[in-house]
Amino acid sequence: GPNRIGQGIEFDYCCVHAAFALEEAGYETVMVNCNPETVSTDYDTSTRLYFEPLTTEDVLAIVAVEQPKAVIVQLGGQTPLGLAGALENAGVPIAGTRPDAIDVAEDRERFSSLCSQRDIPQPPHGTARSLDEAHRVVERIGLPALVRPSYVLGGRAMRIIYSLDELSSYLSELYGATPGGEVDLSGSPLLIDRFLEAATEVDVDAVFDGVDLYIGGIMEHVEEAGVHSGDSACIVPPPNLSPGVVTTIRELTRRLAESLIVRGLINIQFAVQGDEVFVLEANPRASRTVPFISKATGVPLAKIATRVMMGESISDLQASGVLPASTPQLAMTAVKEAVLPWTRFSGEDTMLGPEMRATGEVMGIGQNPGEAYARALRAAGHTVPTSGTVFLSFADRDKPLGAEIATILHDLGFSILATHGTADELERHSIHSTRVDKVGDGAYDPVRLIQEGRIDLVINTPAGGKARGDGKLIRMAATRHGIASVTTAAGGLAVARSVETTRSHPNRVTSLQDHHRGVHR
Repeated sequence: GPNRIGQGIEFDYCCVHAAFALEEAGYETVMVNCNPETVSTDYDTSTRLYFEPLTTEDVLAIVAVEQPKAVIVQLGGQTPLGLAGALENAGVPIAGTRPDAIDVAEDRERFSSLCSQRDIPQPPHGTARSLDEAHRVVERIGLPALVRPSYVLGGRAMRIIYSLDELSSYLSELYGATPGGEVDLSGSPLLIDRFLEAATEVDVDAVFDGVDLYIGGIMEHVEEAGVHSGDSACIVPPPNLSPGVVTTIRELTRRLAESLIVRGLINIQFAVQGDEVFVLEANPRASRTVPFISKATGVPLAKIATRVMMGESISDLQASGVLPASTPQLAMTAVKEAVLPWTRFSGEDTMLGPEMRATGEVMGIGQNPGEAYARALRAAGHTVPTSGTVFLSFADRDKPLGAEIATILHDLGFSILATHGTADELERHSIHSTRVDKVGDGAYDPVRLIQEGRIDLVINTPAGGKARGDGKLIRMAATRHGIASVTTAAGGLAVARSVETTRSHPNRVTSLQDHHRGVHR
């Protein structure tokens, strides 16, 4: 596809591995791509390359010339998926999962109906085709709610709302709606889900051949549900999921793969609250985590999925030794962390949310989650201090976890500055902190302290999803002065634990291959 933000390198990775797998199986391959910044457009990746735009007309012209045995659309992101239906209607053979099943997963109403039929739990939700209907849905499912237009990529225009006034403001910004006015949303209905606060989000990548399911990996997100999966760090193996929750996730993954008649890859995003597991969405295609989980486990999922799409079975691939009998039990922890472009956009707020902001990702490996996360942070360009002064400001909902973060940092010898509300919470846990003033007022103005180099780490979680006020000014000041800034409580806890690990363990260097063999230096 075209070279643009939102069409990531993970799809290029999958397409290249597919071409290599097909070549190994004796096929000639044809690549269609017009992005010069990709490996898939290298001269030696495929047998033939068509440097053409991904439109129905152009692809059908290539099909007419090449007469392919099958066309793979699962591995190139949203753009080829959008072409799948028109290609199938024109008689083009689509490899793997049928376009109608892809549409079931993307059409919220069809997907919800499928989940209800198969007893697959989802958060309360609804679809709105008018402004009045949007208000009725929110009143029915309750607040907070996650709202977004249908068929979005990269979480564009997604928002978490905490009141009906915020919903009205969102609709006004997105559609130009005015009080008493009406906007036709029938062409692109608004999707509204109950937002599960303090839930853990989980990603699963799997391959299904119609009979057997191979789970490539179960990845636990560091940031809580509500932060776009492309911006959230994730950990494998999952450090905090109970065996019962993992079993439920495996069962629901199989049920969804069977229901969608998947042939090849499927990615499912879950939210976990206590022992309850909810399905957020399912995508019968390659996901951004395929390269990460493939490197972490040593199993090339894109190659395996390609062979399954072309008719081979998982049991045959396992019998021939190409695929292990089950997901490898890792002797280490691997962390995927997002690379965020804040230093290049100093006027942007660093608050993470449902709209994707990342422009890349890195991987850290260690013998425990703290060590792996510390390495991932370093690779992503985050200089996290191991001593000094930390500024803490937590929204009310984050204060209990904030006390745990403060305890770790206090025990490590950090001096703590805090807003009045956060300082009151810390005092109840016998943690000493110095109270800061309002921005622009007093000797302990946090922005001025950042400018003077007297703050080394900022952990600030906004209240109510709002990015305004002192918190925004503090986060922007931290960005301008190269101070690490964390905007979620879960992320703050992960940073605190990584500092703890960095202080107590010397840096070790071990190759990926040795990690897979369980050998550590």
